Parts: sequence; C-alpha cells; structure tokens
Amino acid sequence: MPYRQVVGSTDLGPPTDTLPVTTPRFGGPAELAAALDSVGYLPDTGLAAAAFLALRLRRPLFLEGDPGVGKTAFAQAMADVLDAELIRLQCYGGIDASQALYDWNFPRQILELRAAREAAGGTPDVTSLYTREFLVRRPILKAVETSPSVLLVDEIDRADDEFEALLLEVFENNSVSIPELGTIGGAVPPLVVLTSNRTREVHDALKRRCLYHWIDHPDLPREVEILRRRVDGLPDELAGQVAAAMRRLRSANLVKPPGVAEAIDLARAAVELGERSLTDTLADAALGTVAKHHDDRAEVRRLLAPAPLVASGSSAGPDLPDRVDLPDRVDLPDLPNRVDLPDRVDLPDRPRS
Repeated sequence: MPYRQVVGSTDLGPPTDTLPVTTPRFGGPAELAAALDSVGYLPDTGLAAAAFLALRLRRPLFLEGDPGVGKTAFAQAMADVLDAELIRLQCYGGIDASQALYDWNFPRQILELRAAREAAGGTPDVTSLYTREFLVRRPILKAVETSPSVLLVDEIDRADDEFEALLLEVFENNSVSIPELGTIGGAVPPLVVLTSNRTREVHDALKRRCLYHWIDHPDLPREVEILRRRVDGLPDELAGQVAAAMRRLRSANLVKPPGVAEAIDLARAAVELGERSLTDTLADAALGTVAKHHDDRAEVRRLLAPAPLVASGSSAGPDLPDRVDLPDRVDLPDLPNRVDLPDRVDLPDRPRS
C-alpha cells in the first residue's frame, strides 16, 4: 500500500500524519453520482462525469457558476465519498506563497535562536532553524502530503495572476519546493477542486490543465428534492413553492440573484416560523434570507409571495358601490345634417396707396 513520499533533503524526517491511500474506485459516473447522492449531494449527469474523469485522470476539476449553486458543497461531498480530508484554501486579492504553500514559525525561531545564543555564548548556527520542526504547512503543502485528500481552491477568480502561475507549478509535479529543505512531494496527488464565480476570467493556461464544468442552477424538480433532503420537516407544498419562487427571482433583473443556499435558508426559516406555505407573513419575516442587496428588497418581496389583485378585508380608500348601472342609451338633441354655405364670398377691393 503506497504512502506519501518525501523527496529531497534527508533531514526532513518522516511526516507526522502519514495516511494510507484508500481512495475508493468507482465503476463509472453513475456509480459516483449514487455515492454523492448517498451523502446528500445531487449532481447532474455532467458534473458526475467530470468528477469521475478527474479521479481517473488525476486532473484538477475547475468549476464555474453563479454564487450559491453548490460548488463548495460539491468538494465537501467528494471528501465524504472518498473518505478523505477536505483542505480548503480561500483565495483573495494579494494571496501569496506564504499563505498558500508554507511559512516559517518566526516567533519560535527567534526564541530558539536566543536560547542557543545564551547556551553557547556566541552566534549559533542559523541553519538549524530551518527544519521541519519550524515549518508551518499551509493548505497546498498539507494537501500534497496528505493522502487521501481533497484540496478546495475556493474562488480562484479573486486571486492575482501570479498566484495562478504558482498553482501551475504545484499541479504539474504534485510537489512543493522549499529552498531551505528541498522538494516535498506526495505519492498520490489530492483531488483538486477549483471554484470560480467568474468575477474575472481565469487564464487559459490554468484552465487547460483542468477538467472544466459549468454548474448551473438546478431545475425545479431537482431543487425541490434538494430542499426536501436538506431541510427537516419541510412540507412538500412549501418545498415546491420555494423552488418556484427561486425560479422567478433568478429570471428577474436582480443585483444578486439567489442560489440554492438562499433557497435552503428560506425553507429553514419557514420551518422555524411554523409556516406551511409561502405567505406574505413569511415573505416579510424571512426577506433577509433571500434579498442580499438593498436595491433588490422590494422586487424580492413582490416575487416571493405575489399579492392578490384585490386585498381582502382592506379598509384603505373610500367605499365604492359594487355595481354602477348605466342607461342603455343616451339621447342627444337633433342636429342639422347639413349646413348650407354660400358658393362665393365677394371681398372688397384692396385700396391703392
């Protein structure tokens, strides 16, 4: 049974969290989809096929889609079915190697240096400070050394171009180069899942090394089933109403259209409030679960529970009769059918000056 391998300097020592490789083998996309279904994630056919090939071909899987469609939840589900550790790297502007790969424990190094200086009475050897004992493993290095593992590089579109180049080097060799130690690699590469909300275009060089899949919003039946599974005690009628409301909202011109996560939050709020249908009361109380931008609040409120054309029991405005009877015919006075005009009108001659 293969274990993680460490390549490079011999003073690295054995890893402290060596795990055997126990990655399950799936016979095909349908079998993987069934496994994901068993842990509560309902993938479409394309996503199951892309994930299956990513496992077999040992390629990173690049997922794009609108926020809230289940990209991050997919990585967690894959970690569950693979019985692997999920290691998450949240990207942001300015992220670099010290946050993604590794760093050194500088406070501990300083304390060790002072202690060695006091004991030796001179200048100690600083090379002893750059050993695995003082190494701080960041998510990518930890994923390379851990088998099995799922590395989630979340929202790669928020990172800079230089960070994409850093990922290319790591994914190419499944190893991390540390000048002070050498090259640390693993026997089995982790399953890498990169997600993007498409706030910017990721470079083609990174996409070419990945399998690509676009995750769209689920159709109505699949979203209803997701709500049933994720929300305990949710009435079937309410699940259908929430899913239908989400479709109306996603087709509207909103600043931040709701995803599946917002649908789940709305359904959970309904259960907590004791509501069994999508009413005006629920729309008012749970508006914050769906409307995530101030400019969207009015439109979201209108589309969540559309108001009836005539409000029952309303006391606003003057009382009007239920019916106004109009006469069948209004007689007008007789008018002449024709007005006779003279054939010619003689005008006086223009006076001469």
